[in-house]
Amino acid sequence: CILTSMDGFRLAKLGDVVRHVDMVITCTGNKNVVVREHMDLMKNGCVVCNMGRSNTEIDVNSLQTPELVWQHVRAQVDHIIWPDGKRIVLLAEGRVLNLSSSTVPIYVLSITATTQALALIELFNAPEGRYKQDVYLLPKKLDEYVASLHLQTFDAHLTELTDEQAKYMGLSKYGPFKPSYYR
Repeated sequence: CILTSMDGFRLAKLGDVVRHVDMVITCTGNKNVVVREHMDLMKNGCVVCNMGRSNTEIDVNSLQTPELVWQHVRAQVDHIIWPDGKRIVLLAEGRVLNLSSSTVPIYVLSITATTQALALIELFNAPEGRYKQDVYLLPKKLDEYVASLHLQTFDAHLTELTDEQAKYMGLSKYGPFKPSYYR
């Protein structure tokens, strides 16, 4: 929060500014960040979308009432219309936008799914006690393996290290190639 302020951005409570903004984008990873009370206060035409990690950031269920009319505009775009004619624009029915809209290239979804699958395999095969309840980065070798699987998407080809090059760099010919601090 302090970095946001230091970078010159205004930091405010949603309830204090929701009447004045043109767009509300959630990205907290929490539940019920935008609730009905917020949406009741939004101005006409406010766009609401979720860029968090779950489909629970916007309380969409609270909009499923007889007094509100849902008008489907097109794929991923709905107008929610209040009795006084005010409408908000809800994107992707409040679901995580980058996962529910067609703007995410399939290779990005593939990289994400492959990374998650390999992480689960790593956890399953790891000796007992290697991983505690904590957050870990994917082992560098697996991270590079995921990348190598997707190079063909870009018609990219890598030159393999010679034994001499690998020895000079202090690396295995088969990776990982990046130092542990590199992300």
